[in-house]
Amino acid sequence: MYVAVHGGAGSPPEEPTDRQRALAAAVERAREADAPLAAVREAIRPLERDPKFNAGVGGAVQSDGVVRTEAGVTTGDGTAGAVAGLTGVVHAADAAALVARETPHLLVAGDPAVELAAARGIETDADLLTEATGERYAAADPPPLADDAHLPWVRERFGGTDTVGAVATDGDRLAAATSTAGRWFALAGRVGDVPQLGAGFFADERGGASATGEGEAIARFGLARRAVELLDTFSPREAASEAIAEFGAETDGKAGVLVLDHEGRVGREHNTAAMQTARAGPT
Repeated sequence: MYVAVHGGAGSPPEEPTDRQRALAAAVERAREADAPLAAVREAIRPLERDPKFNAGVGGAVQSDGVVRTEAGVTTGDGTAGAVAGLTGVVHAADAAALVARETPHLLVAGDPAVELAAARGIETDADLLTEATGERYAAADPPPLADDAHLPWVRERFGGTDTVGAVATDGDRLAAATSTAGRWFALAGRVGDVPQLGAGFFADERGGASATGEGEAIARFGLARRAVELLDTFSPREAASEAIAEFGAETDGKAGVLVLDHEGRVGREHNTAAMQTARAGPT
C-alpha cells in the first residue's frame, strides 16, 4: 500500500520534530491496511487524537467555545461521505466513512450525524478541549452569541489553516480523506471546505487529493478536484504545484494540497510557511 499524509498547511509548527515523527508513524501503520479507504482512516486516526494537530482533541474552538469536527472520505470509484458540525467526536473520518458506506447521502451534519455515529459504535462523548485550547479561548474574551459585538469579534479573530489528510493506493484502488476541527474562532456552526467533495477532498480514476488551508477560499476554488484534474496533463508533483499556483492567483488565499496517483507517485505543494508530510510504500 502506498500512503501519504499531511499535518496541515499554515504557520511553522511549535513542535515540528514531534509532529514529523507522528506523521511518519501514521503512514507506517496505515500501509499495512488491506484497502485504500482503510489505509487513509488508519493514517488519520492517531492524528485526530494528537493535540499537536488540528483535527479533534485540542482542535480549533468556535466562537461559542465548542470544538466541532468535520471530515470527508472518498474512493476512486466515486464512493464518498462527509460529516460536519460534530460535537464530542474525535474520529470524524470514521463517521464520514460510515456515511459513505451505509447511507444514500454525501453529507450529514450536526446532532443527527453524532447520533448516527453513536449508533454504529463511534465514540461521541469525548472532551475535545485541552487545557491550552480552553485557556486560549477564554483569553480572547468572547462576547455572548446574541451580543451585537459577537460578529465583529469573529471577523477580527477568525483564522488558522491546519487540517490533516491522507491519500492511499494499492495500485488499483485509491482513496482520499481529510479531517479537521476547522479554523479558530469561527462563527459557531461554521462549516469549512473539508466536508465538501471537490474542495477539501476528492478522488476519481486519475488519482486522489487532500487539501488544507483557508477553507472559504479552497471551497470557492475547488482545490482538491482541480489538483486531480491536472493529473490528465501533469505528474502528481507538477499537478500539486500548478493547482496551488492557480489557486493563489485566483483567490489570493493560503493553502496546501497532497496528490497521489495509482502508481503511488506523490505530489505536495503549499503557499503557506509550512506543510509537513510523510509517505510510505510497499517493503
